[in-house]
Amino acid sequence: MHPAFSVLVFTVMSGAGYGLVTLLIIAHLSGFTSLQSTNVLLSGTILAVVLITGGLLSSTLHLANPKNAWRSFSRFKTSWLSREAVFAVLFYPFILLYLIGIWSQGSDISGVFLFCGVLAAILAMVTLFCTSMIYASLKTIRQWHSSLTPVNYLILGLMSGSLLLMSVLSISAGKIPQELRNITLAMLALGALVKIIYLFWIGKPTGSTINTATGFTQASVRLFDQGHTANSFLNDEFGYTVAANKLLCLRALMLVIAFIIPFLLMLMADKWLITLAALLAVAGLLIERWLFFAEARHVVRLYHGDQRT
Repeated sequence: MHPAFSVLVFTVMSGAGYGLVTLLIIAHLSGFTSLQSTNVLLSGTILAVVLITGGLLSSTLHLANPKNAWRSFSRFKTSWLSREAVFAVLFYPFILLYLIGIWSQGSDISGVFLFCGVLAAILAMVTLFCTSMIYASLKTIRQWHSSLTPVNYLILGLMSGSLLLMSVLSISAGKIPQELRNITLAMLALGALVKIIYLFWIGKPTGSTINTATGFTQASVRLFDQGHTANSFLNDEFGYTVAANKLLCLRALMLVIAFIIPFLLMLMADKWLITLAALLAVAGLLIERWLFFAEARHVVRLYHGDQRT
């Protein structure tokens, strides 16, 4: 699949924002001392809302007619895209009420503001899950049609969110509780593990082949003529191909930038190194998301010469 840059920015930014606000609210309500600061809560929540809003706005840039984006709300019963849009909008009033509660009552919020915070965290994860299911529900793309897709989206969103939370804490509060640092290190290790498992799984020689697509399973099948003399939408979007050695290099670069270097930087106490770890992880996840699209092989490619998906 041809990676659209706006979609890469959307999924990474919104995922980090949803992960950040979820972990921030959980840590706040769990009573962590450093998360009882009004300044930390306000700055962290506002950063999350900015990331989410920026991501959602960027998602409209790849649409042929952005003015028709409202139609994404009309198929809630059957479309994961529609569910994502609905839950993304529902998230805003609850997170804004949570922010109002922090602004007016400080960290010791209660009543409706506390309830709104819990609902905002739940809606954040539900929206991120719906985003992942847009891809995981597509049976025509073997690399996406797996439970590993939503697992990766959720884990990587929480991982990047935890790094951003550590950055906010280190800059606003000046110190990070060891428990939260350990959680972030565990999230980095878990994120790397699930990504490596996903990469191993998509490399297995399974899925549809040109033989199963055409029904001729008793002999070798080869395409002699594509039936057209110029590229089409199918070739440009679904037939996007990257050299194998380039993919391997990008995989290695992604693992180093998104996981290994941030893990090492998180072991240090310097607040600017922790901020650098968060920025590198986001940059690495942009590469990860580019690979997620570039390595996806639609079954229509079987009718354009590919031997398997």
